[in-house]
Amino acid sequence: MIRIGILGEIGSGKSYVAKKFGYPVFNADDEVVKLYKKDKKIFNKLKKKIPRFITKFPVNKIEVSRAILENKINLQKIIKIVHEEVKRKMKIFLKKNKGQKIIVLDIPLLLENKINEKDDILVFIKSKKSEILKRLIKRKNFNKKLLQKFKKIQLPLDYKKNKSHYIIENDFKTKTIKKYVNNILKHILDERNNSRYRNNRSFS
Repeated sequence: MIRIGILGEIGSGKSYVAKKFGYPVFNADDEVVKLYKKDKKIFNKLKKKIPRFITKFPVNKIEVSRAILENKINLQKIIKIVHEEVKRKMKIFLKKNKGQKIIVLDIPLLLENKINEKDDILVFIKSKKSEILKRLIKRKNFNKKLLQKFKKIQLPLDYKKNKSHYIIENDFKTKTIKKYVNNILKHILDERNNSRYRNNRSFS
């Protein structure tokens, strides 16, 4: 199985691009939403660690945001609790899709939480700052301070870019992105048995 990890700035369109590969995608953000809505164990753990903020089930994302904005220790507590369960969900996903030729990992803290493996193919999504800001502002409950908190716990973008095997310039146009994705897939599959695909290639 070939594992493709998607990297990039918050709002750069990682999930948008991940879906264009046409293979099963593990989306960590979607899993967190499900955990907040359905997992009573996660609620109990969060309530125990940050009782002033987590008051009722299902977990309210606004309450989580308030806890994070209160101090960075709360963010660390939340990540520690949620991270382990997301990892467990990912293992289930991998087992379920073990017969697939390729799977895609759309996990915001893929490198930070050391979820990636040595042979993972890393694809960095690069977007214009103006386009990223425009998309972020449209998000429900967008909070600039909250965004900065998350950025501080992430590795520098230049580091992620240098670690990546491929770079996609995202213009959020289906035709363009599909072309780049197809080029990457062809390159990966053609060169799977040697190391040439491990060059940093840019598609723009």
